[in-house]
Amino acid sequence: MSDSSYVEVLVARKPQPLMVFLKYLLILLAVFSFILGFLSGSIIFMVLFVAFGVGVYFVSLNASIEYEYQYCEREITVDKILNKSKRKRVATFEAERMEMLAPSKSYHLDEYRNKDNYRLLDFSSGIEQQPDVTYTMYYDGREKVVFEPTREMVEAVKNIAPRKVFMD
Repeated sequence: MSDSSYVEVLVARKPQPLMVFLKYLLILLAVFSFILGFLSGSIIFMVLFVAFGVGVYFVSLNASIEYEYQYCEREITVDKILNKSKRKRVATFEAERMEMLAPSKSYHLDEYRNKDNYRLLDFSSGIEQQPDVTYTMYYDGREKVVFEPTREMVEAVKNIAPRKVFMD
């Protein structure tokens, strides 16, 4: 039997078209403002160039997003990796406080579907796949978490909470 006390999964989020468009638009505006500032000698265009450059930096961070799920010692953590350079911890889930974990289209989740009091946290790739690889976890009576764990990760969680995890 493999050691399932630590499992790690990396999932790339589908790029949002608005962010990609905004990134290229800001690059174009930065180039034009630099050229106009250089030719006219106006400080206003150089300030606009710097502002557009800063905008390009922040938009490009959010244009390429990856999620890393880690299961270790009865805890699932989710990190958000921005542009393959900045890492930010966005959530931590304890297995004891988990209500249920099942495939997103599972009949086991039917009793939770009509409840509106859950806050949705989507850490999936955002790409529709056949068959559906997303899992939904209801956590602590407040959060509905959608993510794409591997079979190994689901089995590791099932080993410590067998009545709460379904693999259909």
